[in-house]
Amino acid sequence: MPLQVTLLPLLEIFVGTGLNGTFWTVWIAHSTFALPLAIFLLHNSMREIPAELVEAARVDGAGHVRIFTTIMLPLMKPAIAAFAVFQFLWVWNDLLVALVFAGGTADVAPLTVRVAELAGTRDSDWHLLAAGAFVSIVIPLIVFFALQRYFVRGLLAGSVKG
Repeated sequence: MPLQVTLLPLLEIFVGTGLNGTFWTVWIAHSTFALPLAIFLLHNSMREIPAELVEAARVDGAGHVRIFTTIMLPLMKPAIAAFAVFQFLWVWNDLLVALVFAGGTADVAPLTVRVAELAGTRDSDWHLLAAGAFVSIVIPLIVFFALQRYFVRGLLAGSVKG
């Protein structure tokens, strides 16, 4: 289902609960919209972990929480990192959800809304928009390069039989 189809129903819910115009609406919306990708990537990653590892841990007396924290999570690091990069870049670059749910007010507007305002009312200040966009890309580049070594491994997790 396209994200745009859910904007009005979610906005009505947020207005009805009094959350409209806060950061909570943006966080809730992005978390909800991220679930399908998270489930897809993490399910495929978990499916590729050999069942023998889990069985060996059970024989050694490990419970569900111990198996998850000591076996599954370390082996899923590449998939979690790939999801983190995708989600971070999507949220960082998002303008539509921020405008609809946060309202574009200065106190809760994310960086994309503020950069879009740099163009001016007559769209004559393109040099400011270009400079703002260039500066705003620094943090996503840092995140991508920090998680780059996990990125390809995480994307390929569960995609091929080994």
